[in-house]
Amino acid sequence: MSLSTIWVHAEAQEGKVLTVTLELVSKARELAGNVEAFYAGDDADAIAGTLGAHGVTKLYTTGGLDGKLPGPALAAALAAQIEGGNAPDMIMFGTTYDGRDVAGRLSVKLDRPVLTNCTDIGVDGDTVTVTEPIFGGTTIVDTAFRCDPPHIGLFRPKSFEPSESGGGAAEVVPIEVPDLGATGAAKLVNRHIEERQGPKLDEADIVVAGGRGLGESGKFEMIEELAKLLKAAPGASRAIVDAGWVPYAYQVGQTGKVVKPTVYIAAGISGATQHLVGMKGSKNIIAINKDEEAPIFGVADLGIVGDVHKVLPALLEELRKRVG
Repeated sequence: MSLSTIWVHAEAQEGKVLTVTLELVSKARELAGNVEAFYAGDDADAIAGTLGAHGVTKLYTTGGLDGKLPGPALAAALAAQIEGGNAPDMIMFGTTYDGRDVAGRLSVKLDRPVLTNCTDIGVDGDTVTVTEPIFGGTTIVDTAFRCDPPHIGLFRPKSFEPSESGGGAAEVVPIEVPDLGATGAAKLVNRHIEERQGPKLDEADIVVAGGRGLGESGKFEMIEELAKLLKAAPGASRAIVDAGWVPYAYQVGQTGKVVKPTVYIAAGISGATQHLVGMKGSKNIIAINKDEEAPIFGVADLGIVGDVHKVLPALLEELRKRVG
């Protein structure tokens, strides 16, 4: 049995729908007869086509918020819709900053629990069950909602494959934002977007990641050069992010980015459970480590037992010749 209606939190940057939104919409399409989305922003018309192509029939929007934070406004607007009788069976959020903010506020307003860190969802009759990895991904549990709908779940990026359904643009439906009082006073005064070259880490087809085995921060230049030659995104383990070698935006793992590229190269990364959670879904994993007992080799498709300070320079030299 499928659900009647699922709502998905839609997010976009610079007029482009985030991949995690399309992943959730595609999964929702498998589970419900009707998929709708909700959005905080004044460019709903610009993203309605992409959402519709992936299966969204209706897009609720608060419109522009004059610099106010989206969380309070969107949560209040959704709660008003639901309390007014327009309630879905399930509400799906991506595990993003805004997703967590809206989900938490909506949970309080509706007095409903939120199941977080989910990687899958299934429906059996009237029972909705989500899958969650716990203890750093070493144990997988299935948790069923035991409350009245709508159920609220936060899902990890890369948990589902985005796919188009061939639908037309979603119908854009403005929704009213209730008076927020003091809660709506906070405003976004500035947004910092970290400069980068090449593809985004969580969307790259190839990722080259470095770890503590590189020895010192200056050696990360080898990772960046290799990534540039392969037209890949550079990544890092938490150890070297914590050490200040690279920005947090590079981190792959449980508390960083979840990636699922065609090729993942791990250089000098031992393979702690927290790191594996963020990259073990990669299609082809290449590991370079001098410790043949390193856990990373347990998930690698190709393992090179060797010193990264010898293997990487040789690889770079060969690639430079081929590139030109």
